Amino acid sequence: MVEFFTITLIIILAAISPGPDFAMVIKNAIFLNRRSAIFTALGVSCSLLIHSIYAILGLAIVISHSLLLFSLIKYAGAAYLIYIGIKSLLAEQTISGINANSVHQKINGSQAFLQGLLCNLLNPKAIMFILAFFTLIVKPSVSLIAQFGFGIEIGLIHFVWFSCLAVMITHERVRTSLTKIQHHIIKLMGIILIGFGARIASLNIL
Repeated sequence: MVEFFTITLIIILAAISPGPDFAMVIKNAIFLNRRSAIFTALGVSCSLLIHSIYAILGLAIVISHSLLLFSLIKYAGAAYLIYIGIKSLLAEQTISGINANSVHQKINGSQAFLQGLLCNLLNPKAIMFILAFFTLIVKPSVSLIAQFGFGIEIGLIHFVWFSCLAVMITHERVRTSLTKIQHHIIKLMGIILIGFGARIASLNIL
């Protein structure tokens, strides 16, 4: 039981640590709407579940030790974050919600889901975290079913955290207070995403 709570705490700390997923959810919550942000959170959650499945099957070790495969994932992830960041920087300003409806229709739920999925799936740091989690934190003696259970827990905790974040950011009072500066926040999230992309591109774990 102590081990379970320890592992859960590690997952929670990993979830709340600021990163590309955090910036993506915040951007979509402010620039789009609550529904889009929650779909983005669901995409992140599903990506972590995918990472967990292939880590349990031992494929994460193959990826982390393959220079070509790891580099492809790294540069694809960096390019994607930089692309989304640049789109945020080039986004037109909306004044007092005048263009809100047109903005909210720019992407649908499946597109928001895909943004969250790709943001995490192409993040080599997410791969290394899951690899470390299932090789260093979870004991080898833990059953396969329990390992899959931890994978589901990782996805659920991240989904709950980012969904709560989306609800908080899109709360009427919070959104009202952010209206005057939302354009600047979107630009800031764009810069942060570009920064994360550049950082991932320069990452050298192998």
